[in-house]
Amino acid sequence: MANWPDLFIIRQFFEPLVGDAIVAELKSSEASAATVYGRTTSGSIDQNVRRTLRVKPSDQTIELVTAQLLECKQAVEKHFAVTLNECEEPQFLRYREGDFFVAHQDGNTGLQRLETERRLISTVIFLSRESEVPEPNAYCGGSLVFTDLRNRFHMRAEPGTLVAFRSETTHEVTPVTHGERYSIASWYR
Repeated sequence: MANWPDLFIIRQFFEPLVGDAIVAELKSSEASAATVYGRTTSGSIDQNVRRTLRVKPSDQTIELVTAQLLECKQAVEKHFAVTLNECEEPQFLRYREGDFFVAHQDGNTGLQRLETERRLISTVIFLSRESEVPEPNAYCGGSLVFTDLRNRFHMRAEPGTLVAFRSETTHEVTPVTHGERYSIASWYR
């Protein structure tokens, strides 16, 4: 497939100062283990599938990110030729060394009867920089990787970049080997 994976990318979705401020807030905010959906409607913790922390920022930060996502909804609809109704509340994530999320789909597969099945487009906003070698203010590993039966595509993380893809696209976050990876995940329905 020449256009695989079908990605919609906005570089500088956040200006550097905004992204830096969000990371600073996330570093000092309360966090708990992120859940996995599929077994229950409310999600469960399964550290064999997903090991990362979901961070709780201020309401103002949640509103800022949600407003920004809604502002680009029309461009996302045009790219994927879909009609979208709403955006789920963003998940603010901190991946520490050893954290990961195995290959999965976010929804729209027809395999389950959960609320998450209504997800049409998934988004990831990178807040920290990925590096091939350990260095300050960057992380190693923790790559967003898209897979299908024949292909693997590594999405290079640049701070402030948004990547959107169809929710049925198989993707994973490889284990972080150095530093901390900060990102925001959300879904359009």
